Amino acid sequence: MLPTPKLAHIPGPPAPPMIGHTLQIVRDPYGTQAQFIDRFGPVYKTHMLGRWRVNLCGPDAMEFVLLNRDGIFSNAGGWDALQRLFPGGLLLQDGEIHRKSRRIMTEAFRAGALRDYRRRMGDAVDTLLAGWPARQPFGFYDAIKDLTLRMGGAVFMGLPLDGALARHLNRAIRAEIRATVTPIRLPLPFTPMWRGVRGRRFLRETFRSLIDERRATGGEDFFSRMCLARDEEGAGWDEEELLDQFNLLIMAAHDTTATTLTAMVWALAAHPEWQARVAAEVSERDPARCDVDLAEMTDTALVFREALRLVAPVPFIPRLATEPFRWRGLHIPAGTSISLNPGFTMLSEDLYTDPQRFDPERFAPGRAEDRRHKFAWTPFGGGAHKCLGMHFAETQVKLFLAALLRRYRVSLVDAADPGWQRMPIPRPRGGLPVVLEPRLGTLRRAVKHAAG
Repeated sequence: MLPTPKLAHIPGPPAPPMIGHTLQIVRDPYGTQAQFIDRFGPVYKTHMLGRWRVNLCGPDAMEFVLLNRDGIFSNAGGWDALQRLFPGGLLLQDGEIHRKSRRIMTEAFRAGALRDYRRRMGDAVDTLLAGWPARQPFGFYDAIKDLTLRMGGAVFMGLPLDGALARHLNRAIRAEIRATVTPIRLPLPFTPMWRGVRGRRFLRETFRSLIDERRATGGEDFFSRMCLARDEEGAGWDEEELLDQFNLLIMAAHDTTATTLTAMVWALAAHPEWQARVAAEVSERDPARCDVDLAEMTDTALVFREALRLVAPVPFIPRLATEPFRWRGLHIPAGTSISLNPGFTMLSEDLYTDPQRFDPERFAPGRAEDRRHKFAWTPFGGGAHKCLGMHFAETQVKLFLAALLRRYRVSLVDAADPGWQRMPIPRPRGGLPVVLEPRLGTLRRAVKHAAG
């Protein structure tokens, strides 16, 4: 147990009683950070979710902390806000336990497994998009949340696309996410934390009911592979470890993918020249076919990277210092909670030209602005805890956009920037209303199908 750190020498604003700066940061994390950096510099403290945290700003800080060459920064201690809801997940592990779990989980991301997921995702996307409305406004964010959840149920759990279980899973996952940033950290009745704990219980019971069957019969879905996964020494997870790992995984994969797709569709609808480029790239290509090289979808990849820069799915990364260290001339004692700022850093004028502007070409080989610093572009983190699912996420995004843009042109109901609620998981204020206009080829196929 580390002692409570003494941080009086660290600059920072006074904290309101009880809730500290939590609500201010949740409402406007980037604006708050810009304000505090102007007042206090790139190292300052804030009171967030019940404790003081020292913010280390910029790419140098991310490189130092995330690479963790001296082994003094703890993931488990940093993600303290998730301990009640996601204990034992990969994100909340350190050292040899983390390395073992990562080796086991890697088995579910092998090339053969990704091919199976790709086929299942392609079939699911085609089926689910058929139910979306055309020529009438609808909220894209809620629609894509529902689609990714139902598709995730098929790909991650081998469940049918339709059914009451998907709706129950969605409610439980949302309850867990809301509970991660609630100022009231105890599960008092009818509070967000209480609902989050209930959601966690439901998810674990659902997963537990499937384990014996999947271990006996296997399957091509993610959960079946995790049930059977072993590292090179033959070690796997016991039942409790498996439940902890999958509970965290399905939450993280579902919401971050929905956010990224929403940001990409908003950007493409607001910039029709880029929508035309991506649509042309996918018009003759069906990424659901495993013989199609997704790496050839270069314009889609540029948009993917730019959307993640503008709307980082994980705006802040926490760690706990287990040993004292110095940064920017300041002594940071052991036991200090550290906060890094990848989302804010990726909007820095020091790294990117006109950083608020949508400009996918900034990632093209001739410019490569993301290479101005090793940690200039970090939506998937870095170091030993860099996200295992980043290639899976890009595959999922390319499959969806190919299916969508072969069928429809997307336009915004309101041309103004929707504004983004950045925490806990970014989402557009107002839900991003859009209209889908069928492309000519889609109309021809529909007429041909109706004729028989």
